[in-house]
Amino acid sequence: MVVHEGSNVTLQCAATGYPSPTITWRREGNHNIVISNTLTVAVVDSSTLTFHRVTRQHMGSYLCIASNGVPPTVSKRITLIVHFAPMVWIQNQLVGDFVGDRLSIECHVEAFPKSINYWSSENRNLLTQGDNYDTTLKEVNYKTEMRLTINQVKEEHFGTCHCVSKNSLGATDGTIKVYKLPGKNWNNNYQTSVTASNNGLQHNITGSTSNREGKNNCVPINPKPVVIFYCIVLCGILLSKSS
Repeated sequence: MVVHEGSNVTLQCAATGYPSPTITWRREGNHNIVISNTLTVAVVDSSTLTFHRVTRQHMGSYLCIASNGVPPTVSKRITLIVHFAPMVWIQNQLVGDFVGDRLSIECHVEAFPKSINYWSSENRNLLTQGDNYDTTLKEVNYKTEMRLTINQVKEEHFGTCHCVSKNSLGATDGTIKVYKLPGKNWNNNYQTSVTASNNGLQHNITGSTSNREGKNNCVPINPKPVVIFYCIVLCGILLSKSS
């Protein structure tokens, strides 16, 4: 049986025998039957099973079981299929990363019949499997997990990415904003040498801002009772005093 989400559905079952059989409903796979948003049951004792405003959670197979105490018990399966337009939800809609890094973003889609799912850039160009993109889909029943991996982030990737889902009942898309994180890609190397000859201390600084590390080597030339020296490290000034 195929119905649209939001409609009312009644499943009916009849059986004959002597003594007169009783009829119960169960959901296949030992799943509970969803009666409402707040009520689920394992068994319904009735010849009819009614759903008001059916949802995708009702989709599945139901067993009408007839028994009168005389073996064997007989059953009939009815499969309920619910059609609905795609729906997209995104856990992280704002994602930051550095140029050159590897970035993955995700969208979650629910749709039936099965939807066509793809990624597009801010200017609506398709982002397909290739040298710099990996796209994967994980499908379970009417749910799909979409994942886009950018193997090497470039300036052109900062902006809005769209995950798009379409089926015969409609289309929708979700947006993820990708922004640039500052500071990682400084490539300026520095090498500084400071000599304090009038207090007998020679100080050398070498390092690289690309890894935000530096090495300070302070070598006294002629030790004196009190020596004051200054070391310049990156953007700060360190004042040390020793005796």
